[in-house]
Amino acid sequence: MNKEFDVVIVGGGMVGATVGCCLGGSDLKVAVIEKMLPEAFIADQPHDLRVSALSIASKTILELIGAWKGVLNRRFCPFRRMRVWETAGDTEFNCEDIKRDELGFIVENRIIQLALLDQLATFDNVEIMAPASINAIHYHPSQPTVLTLADGREITAKVLVAADGGGSRVRQAVNLGVSSKDYNQHAMVVYIETDYAQQDITWQRFVSSGPQAFLPLTGNFASLVWYNAADEIRRLKSLSNEELMQALTTTFPECLGKIKQVLGVASFPLKRQHAQHYVKPGVVLVGDAAHMINPLAGQGVNIGLLDAAALAEVLIEAHDEGEDIADLAVLKRYEKMRRNENLKMMAVMDAFYRVFSNDVLPLKFIRNLGLGFAERVAPAKQKIMRMAIGIDGKLPKLARGEPLL
Repeated sequence: MNKEFDVVIVGGGMVGATVGCCLGGSDLKVAVIEKMLPEAFIADQPHDLRVSALSIASKTILELIGAWKGVLNRRFCPFRRMRVWETAGDTEFNCEDIKRDELGFIVENRIIQLALLDQLATFDNVEIMAPASINAIHYHPSQPTVLTLADGREITAKVLVAADGGGSRVRQAVNLGVSSKDYNQHAMVVYIETDYAQQDITWQRFVSSGPQAFLPLTGNFASLVWYNAADEIRRLKSLSNEELMQALTTTFPECLGKIKQVLGVASFPLKRQHAQHYVKPGVVLVGDAAHMINPLAGQGVNIGLLDAAALAEVLIEAHDEGEDIADLAVLKRYEKMRRNENLKMMAVMDAFYRVFSNDVLPLKFIRNLGLGFAERVAPAKQKIMRMAIGIDGKLPKLARGEPLL
């Protein structure tokens, strides 16, 4: 039996589930396919290693689609200050400078996904297929896409949404190409317990080998991110927890406070990737399937949620106007809203990474001058903060606080 849907979202992670929630309650018939459901959250369990720094725009989207309450009911850490510095330059951003209560929130990825899946289950027009995997994707530009699932079911999608990550199977199946670049560095994430109580600041320090970052978590816990050459990250990962704790104490700045213990370690390569096109007739890319950005400022998930909000806006408006939602001209409206915005963010992160991740004297002078300028000139500092928290630039309706339905 073949089930027909207006929109089928492949991938029920943070971005895919957000697309589903944005379309929840609409007249569109939606399916979300996810191969693996996250484990339930237990209040006293250790923090996950994978966390995200959600912007104010992302929080606004999650609030309007009803998922933020699921985060509030679990665990999150607001941050109100951001500090960026190197040897001779230093600037600190404070939410009070732009009359905000917070600059953002550190939340475990699994908690965000659980909150979204909880909300997805409340919509009558959305069907969650999980755990479920896809055996075959039958795509033709002039016809709805047919998906064959591993259990033998067939489903048809007028619009197929690829939310299945950087190695997107959907993107490959429909021949949407990407350009990519390796940064020849890895990032190591270290989950630690410190002497300090819960902090309200994130910081990033730049040294010649790459950035060092601190993300606060609830209680006396934090997540450290250490960027370095791949061989050095492999060496560090091979250390015992006690040896790694000593290396962190020696390398990271004193403002971190005393590290009581190392509780977990993971690493990943740094890579930039961008799809040459986000759409084909009846197919759309969102999130990492469309773009992978340098994680330097933690913008990956935030631009993915903006993708989700923009796509839902385009699909709902087109459907309400009686247009064919699979038509290329309709889907290109989404691409026009998001591709250049994402490209600009990727270019900014690339430039920031290049300027700060070396010891070339002219560049050191420029970056220290820039940090000093940002510290002394209030309008520039406020502009940077507004961009960082996602309340500046071209935003979809949901990110501006305007409901779609």
